[in-house]
Amino acid sequence: MESTGSSGRLWELQFERSSTPGGAFAALTDSALRSAELQVPGSLAAAVVKWPVELAQDDSWRMESGTGSGFEWNRVLSKYENQITIFTDYLEEFPDTDELVWILGKQHLLKTGGTGPSSDAGWGCMLRCGQMMLAQALICRHLGRDWNWEKQKEQPKEYQRILQCFLDRKDCCYSIHQMAQMGVGEGKSIGEWFGPNTVAQVLKKLALFDEWNSLAVYVSMDNTVVIEDIKKMCCILPLSADTAGESPPSSLNASNRSKSTSAGWPAWKPLLLIVPLRLGINQINPVYVDAFKECFKMPQSLGALGGKPNNAYYFIGFLGDELIFLDPHTTQTFVDTEENGTVDDQTFHCLQSPQRMNILNLDPSVALGFFCKEEKDFDSWCSLVQKEILKENLRMFELVQKHPSHWPPFIPPAKPEVTTTGAEFIDSTEQLEEFDLEEDFEILSV
Repeated sequence: MESTGSSGRLWELQFERSSTPGGAFAALTDSALRSAELQVPGSLAAAVVKWPVELAQDDSWRMESGTGSGFEWNRVLSKYENQITIFTDYLEEFPDTDELVWILGKQHLLKTGGTGPSSDAGWGCMLRCGQMMLAQALICRHLGRDWNWEKQKEQPKEYQRILQCFLDRKDCCYSIHQMAQMGVGEGKSIGEWFGPNTVAQVLKKLALFDEWNSLAVYVSMDNTVVIEDIKKMCCILPLSADTAGESPPSSLNASNRSKSTSAGWPAWKPLLLIVPLRLGINQINPVYVDAFKECFKMPQSLGALGGKPNNAYYFIGFLGDELIFLDPHTTQTFVDTEENGTVDDQTFHCLQSPQRMNILNLDPSVALGFFCKEEKDFDSWCSLVQKEILKENLRMFELVQKHPSHWPPFIPPAKPEVTTTGAEFIDSTEQLEEFDLEEDFEILSV
């Protein structure tokens, strides 16, 4: 039940229609569902009421369309007062026992029924924002940046496959389960709030097990993007006897890409580039505002992850001095694949207009995202950074050609050797030992 007003304690009765013939549920029409209101005694105002099955099947209180106002609450309450269960705010937990539990004809073991969170409300907003940024990258990867979703229109098969990557199921490669579990390797417990850098590190590691999308995820370190390292990671040299011992060219343009690939030269692996930044101490330094806004103008832009302390948003653009963002703080019902293999995607898209906030209210910890499908896109991005970002006296981040000599050697990340494949590899925390714990990025300038 949900309160519909403070005056008179009006409550709206909400329920689903019965799947079997007869009973009060089957008799209600849509208009009756909308108009049925109950006068609830004050003693029940703060309680949670569980209606017994008998009440749902009793035709004596059946309401037809337009007769909701004649419903006799006191008579029904009196008839079923011994069968209505009143719950307090705190429910008693099931005991820790090996004894079988029988529910609706099926047996269950309490100890194997799952002990983790049943919702990501209160802790999963930054993970959801990371999913949004990655989903936009996959849209650009498979459908193109100009593709737009239209409600109730048949979508490409690639779109449906992208949706299935993010379903709230343990076996989906970018599910909330996988991201939370992978966060354990970053020092974050299940149910603990993530920061932008942690989400970036998690996406980088999960992408190693995603063969279909085949993304190269580069997360910058120490506010520095290294061109040489990205080229090494994204230029994939096919293994063949003809190319053994040969050095690949430093760059391939669009005109000779197909010829070079067929000749054995490396192809470009689509790049998801994430740049975690700290743009101030307690609040964003105004000197970074113009450069930060320039990033949203770049055609490779995937927006930014950020927000306020423990309150994450996905920033997609700006208007004047206001940032435009998508807010993940609307709890949605679990959605799964339907019988025909598609996903009901209504709740995957904006249910309301994007919101805005003044850029100076932004928490200084952010992560910029960019997608470069081809090498020419990355080369173009480097030119834009040189022109718009590096011109500032106090630079938002650095772009260098060569790997810094004082850094450890760069080794492109590779999928660890595990006994399972895909998302199943993180069923236990022991398997996370394949990864080194990433340290938080260092603040070099503020």
